[in-house]
Amino acid sequence: MAVRSTAAPPTPWSRNLAEPKIHESTFVHSFSNIIGDVRIGANVIVAPGTSIRADEGTPFYIGESTNIQDGVVIHGLEQGRVVGDDGDSYSVWIGKNASITHMALIHGPAYVGENSFIGFRSTVFNARVGAGCIVMMHALIQDVEVPPGKYVPSGAIITSQQQADRLPDVQAQDRQFAHHVVGINQALRAGYQCAADSKCIAPIRDENAKSYTSNGLTVLELERSSEVASNGLGAETIEQIRYLLEQGYKIGTEHVDQRRFRTGSWTSCKPIESRSVNDAVAALETCLRDHSGEYVRLFGIDPNGKRRVLETIIQRPDGTVQQPNANFKAPASNSNGSYYKSYNSSNGNGSGNGQINGETVEQIRQLLAGGYKIGTEHVDERRFRTGSWQSCAPIDSSSTNEVIAALEDCISNHQGEYVRLIGIDPKAKRRVLESIIQRPNGQVAPSTSSSQKSSSSSSSQKSSYSSTSSAYSATATSTRLSSEVVDQVRQLLGAGYKISIEHVDQRRFRTGSWNSTGQIQVNSEREAIAAVEGYLAEYQGEYVRLIGIDPKAKRRVLETIIQRP
Repeated sequence: MAVRSTAAPPTPWSRNLAEPKIHESTFVHSFSNIIGDVRIGANVIVAPGTSIRADEGTPFYIGESTNIQDGVVIHGLEQGRVVGDDGDSYSVWIGKNASITHMALIHGPAYVGENSFIGFRSTVFNARVGAGCIVMMHALIQDVEVPPGKYVPSGAIITSQQQADRLPDVQAQDRQFAHHVVGINQALRAGYQCAADSKCIAPIRDENAKSYTSNGLTVLELERSSEVASNGLGAETIEQIRYLLEQGYKIGTEHVDQRRFRTGSWTSCKPIESRSVNDAVAALETCLRDHSGEYVRLFGIDPNGKRRVLETIIQRPDGTVQQPNANFKAPASNSNGSYYKSYNSSNGNGSGNGQINGETVEQIRQLLAGGYKIGTEHVDERRFRTGSWQSCAPIDSSSTNEVIAALEDCISNHQGEYVRLIGIDPKAKRRVLESIIQRPNGQVAPSTSSSQKSSSSSSSQKSSYSSTSSAYSATATSTRLSSEVVDQVRQLLGAGYKISIEHVDQRRFRTGSWNSTGQIQVNSEREAIAAVEGYLAEYQGEYVRLIGIDPKAKRRVLETIIQRP
């Protein structure tokens, strides 16, 4: 496939006619343009419609295994440079394993660190984005240096260093999603290269296959025939295994039958200790054969952080051997702007049999990622008025699937009662969250979207701590705060947390483009309540949510909607 790469034009500031230097393993689509001194490392994918133009600011550097997606524009000013990881000066530096997603703009002088993610239509100009940062959709980062490992929410405008320093830390699920995107694009790179190679694509066309799996040569067998031979796994799965091993991860596999799939009760296959792609592929094929008729999933294990990455179902009970990107759904926007959730739920990390909604599942993930324990309590309608809650069976697991299964057991065992989810700080031995997730009429309530209870019910709940915040999902119906929200503010301040407010109109609510008012700087509970009520009055007709922030860990401990349009 022809690549549109041309030398830089002669200009008053440069007459060197520099040409792009592109590694042979990189795929550059013919509908992209690369001009001037652009240095592209190994295993990069440059998608259609991109413009990488080092004709004014120069040079550009794009690190290995990075993906530059459709419609991305990379350009730079003639003046201004950043220092790359190699110590040299660049107009634009993008580190390895980065994702520059659809329609993003990187305008030099700009630095994007390795393992970073720049979301749809976001802009980085005259700025440094540190390693491992996650920048969501429609964000602007200008004239600042974002520290490594920070999370920039959708729609954020970061133009002062104070804003950059106050950004929350990236959570484990964010890093997992970013790794997944890199892995998906590595499989796409191999697929595009196969499509351009008649020897590779001919057998697939002849067999009229519907996937990259065949009994003949797969994409990577043709690329590296001496390295991998597989009769069962597709090219994308092999590429994912290779990517995980190259990143230093271990390979794990699990299986589950259809009945236990609903409760997330997965069982591990034989451990894969080898660092060889061949051995890992052989072990995975053995697991598939031994558990035909069941779900089988592949995942990477971070030996340092002891966490999972790139968890993907690769076989289903009908015997279909899936490819990693067959389970990957298009990014879905939601109320808090995170679009990694569709990937997690499609891989079997969701709510199992559907008793628990997506908001509660995400709440569980956030609590576990924050190091909190999960508890559950139940109460019948009569005792609900006195706040006499009783605990369900203790949950000692830190696995999302196991917690969801235990939570569903509690719901099943106490039909016709209230059931609530508890977040527990094991160090401070206190509760950080109480959220009702089932009501006596059988309704499984979302954690942030129920209406305010009657005044008689609210007043009777004040008799104990357990009941004062049992309606965290209550929302304000006027500029006056409900008793539950007031109590929530009191508990956050009493625990030493900071509070903030975010708001969004109905149109932008669908894309999760919340606007922050910044931290509320107050000296007393009364001032905090007055400030929150002031924001409710200011943003009437919009969604308003209360944010609890841990100032030491620089992370959010609570997000709850307190006003609706």
